[in-house]
Amino acid sequence: MVLDLVVIGTAVTLGPLHNSAFILLLSSRRGVRQGLAFLLSWLANLVAVIACVLLLTGGKPPARHSAPSTAVLAAKVALGLALVVYGAHRHRRPPRPHGPPRWTARIDNASPATAAGLAWLLQPWALVGAGAATAVDANLSTLADWLALTAYCLLATLSLIAMEMYAVWAPAVANARLNALRSWLAQHQEQLVVTLALLTGLWLTARSIAELVA
Repeated sequence: MVLDLVVIGTAVTLGPLHNSAFILLLSSRRGVRQGLAFLLSWLANLVAVIACVLLLTGGKPPARHSAPSTAVLAAKVALGLALVVYGAHRHRRPPRPHGPPRWTARIDNASPATAAGLAWLLQPWALVGAGAATAVDANLSTLADWLALTAYCLLATLSLIAMEMYAVWAPAVANARLNALRSWLAQHQEQLVVTLALLTGLWLTARSIAELVA
């Protein structure tokens, strides 16, 4: 469980779409406050999904090779294959020039509530679903699993936390460097999306199939 959560959390935090949007928020008027609203909403979404899973399982993992355990592994295989297919589709389609989303023109006037809603919309829900399926194996009677789930939520939010702290501590320098990072992300967005989708999808598929046949 821990290794899967590390892979999924890393893929989530490296996603270019939400990181680019977050940098735009930080660059706007009241950027730190809007960034904080986005960050807290992002983290709350992750925690809420994990909490729902734990409520359903009662904090006890299903027995190995039982019907619930097999169903969860099958769901992870399906999510992994979906990510692989999505990554392959993005890789094969011809590059299409596109401008920034229309909402970026109104970012300066966005409220904290809008920033929080944007975090919900930009969350990579396929990866979040994979994290939720992995959390089914958590046993809340052990401290290690509590720490693993906490670390997963923080890892999946790590890029946002780092940028928010940078903007608070060194706003002038952070603005220039984060906007340079946003430009780089925009230039390499397709490659990053494809790479993260394929690598994570292959990992989830291979690991889940191995557990199904073991």
